[in-house]
Amino acid sequence: MTQTVSAVEVRPQSGWTGAEIHGVDLTGPLDEPEVAAIRAALLKWKVVFFREQFIDHDAHLRFARYFGSPTPAHPLFDSIPDPAYPTIYPIFKDRFKARFTETRGYDKPGWHADVTAAVNPPAASILRAETIPPYGGDTQWANTVAAYDGLSEPLRKFADTLRAVHRFTPPAGADASEDYLRRVRKRPLVSEHPVVRGHPETGEKALYVNPGFTTHLVGVSPHESRRLLALFYDELSRPEYTVRFRWEPGSIAFWDNRSAVHLAPQDLTLDHDRRLYRVTLVGDVPRGPDGQESVALEGEPFEAVES
Repeated sequence: MTQTVSAVEVRPQSGWTGAEIHGVDLTGPLDEPEVAAIRAALLKWKVVFFREQFIDHDAHLRFARYFGSPTPAHPLFDSIPDPAYPTIYPIFKDRFKARFTETRGYDKPGWHADVTAAVNPPAASILRAETIPPYGGDTQWANTVAAYDGLSEPLRKFADTLRAVHRFTPPAGADASEDYLRRVRKRPLVSEHPVVRGHPETGEKALYVNPGFTTHLVGVSPHESRRLLALFYDELSRPEYTVRFRWEPGSIAFWDNRSAVHLAPQDLTLDHDRRLYRVTLVGDVPRGPDGQESVALEGEPFEAVES
């Protein structure tokens, strides 16, 4: 199935999640119909992909600003060395080397949305590939609206009442370096979010927990929390809700952080170079079905970089 809007082609990649967008050139400015078509595809498919877009940092940021305001590169970690680009986060093959004393090079959390430990997690992320290994390194995304809808009605109603704590911590089992721990202590990020959040643009309900950042459910026993979260995580990662993307130089993935989770590559080694760059967009404070907003337990909101 191919949907055509103006010159923009939207080619879905799976039944629930992901679409490739063709017919746009990100090396130059976009017009209003192109921006509207990309936004509509993003809201419907949760992540959209572009191929053969060989753009630089300035074009990356120009594209991002059509859809929101860029945040700092990361709450804890450094942007690329060029001070002109404080909003661009490098994702290189050795970026974990200084964070862990024992590491395979890719100690990533499991399925996660970006920076959900902040009270206003990024609305979206835009990841651009420059150098890609000859094999391995695919990223996967899952549709969290579909995951919520896939729960039985009694469980959906129960999930609507729950809240969960999200915290920025080293991945389970990782031996964190002192520098990593110092950064976490310097800027702790802990927030309480609804387990089900309403999407501010579509009104859809999305399951808003993830094993990368969620530590526990509020108001239930530790045993119940573990069991319930495991059930929710199982639903998030059901294969029918996912899409797998094979990176190439010039590829771009643009995902809605409010209605998707992603899984970083688990099959990479340090034998081949891998360089990607990410820009994230300022998000709103999540709101649950009862109208209650998320609450910051520690740390400040993740706001835009002043221009």
